[in-house]
Amino acid sequence: MSLDSDDGDHHDAPRVGGGLTTGEVARRLGVAPTTVRSWDRRYGLGPTAHTGGRHRRWTAVDVARLERMCALTATGLPPAEAARLALDEAGPEDTVPQLGSVRPPLPVARGRSRAGTGLRLGDVRQECKGVARAALRLDAAALDALLSAAIEEHGLVAAWSEVIMPTLQAVGRKWETSGERYVEVEHFLSWHVSGVLRRHAPPVVADRPGATTLLACVPAENHTLPLEVLAAALAERGLPVRMFGGALPVESLVTAVRRTGPAAVGLWAQSRTTASRPLAQHVASLEWGVRGARRKPVVLTLGPGWAGQTVPGAPHPSGLAQALAVVESIALR
Repeated sequence: MSLDSDDGDHHDAPRVGGGLTTGEVARRLGVAPTTVRSWDRRYGLGPTAHTGGRHRRWTAVDVARLERMCALTATGLPPAEAARLALDEAGPEDTVPQLGSVRPPLPVARGRSRAGTGLRLGDVRQECKGVARAALRLDAAALDALLSAAIEEHGLVAAWSEVIMPTLQAVGRKWETSGERYVEVEHFLSWHVSGVLRRHAPPVVADRPGATTLLACVPAENHTLPLEVLAAALAERGLPVRMFGGALPVESLVTAVRRTGPAAVGLWAQSRTTASRPLAQHVASLEWGVRGARRKPVVLTLGPGWAGQTVPGAPHPSGLAQALAVVESIALR
């Protein structure tokens, strides 16, 4: 039996009149036909029209209501509450698009959640549970919608600190304690977070001598997401930034600093084995500018790898908001 089979619901097979069968609706929503029937029995989310006997025909209004149900449950709401909201928000049939053009609204979630998804999320925002569920299902469309909704509703900094980071950390803990399982979930989630950050970042700000921030991972370090969100947040504030991504070789980092003359250089290290105090000190000693007005960049040691490795004169912000504040104070001098 194929994965998208109608699960033995033979009474859905005949096509009599308009509308969609339960099996067709289930495939459209990406859920099992038994789930659709369960929502019908338990919460009254069934079709408004029947064509004799047990035949079911779902109209555009019915499908829109179920799509709303899917969007709400994906954010972590209990099914009973999601069904109540979906029924309350149902409008007149003539206000709903035809079946070929029905699109689910962006999910909206409020409050905090301790409920489990198989991940140890802890006391986090309700949206974390929906993002975690979408990541575990490898559901690209739902994940993109949830991440975009979080950024649009809460702003880039809060979405990263309160939704994205807690979920990434929970996924990381999961695969660390499960051998090689869930590695694909972390890669999948990271890829989609990166894509959403780029889509929501404003256009690149033109360089201004002495105000640009250079961001790079230290050699042998490839965890770029924290730098990607910092780059997007700086651009959002109208500050020029040059992003060099993962594992930038030392000689390339030195060349980039001398060519661009940045006010600040952010060096990310996820692990203590990749953080290098001599490297940070060397970058901080580099000079640029015309003779007689030479300047040196301020180096920011970013990431947990720098913990316990104090570099004189190099701020070590503890999070995104602090890093933004430090960079702004340097770039706007």
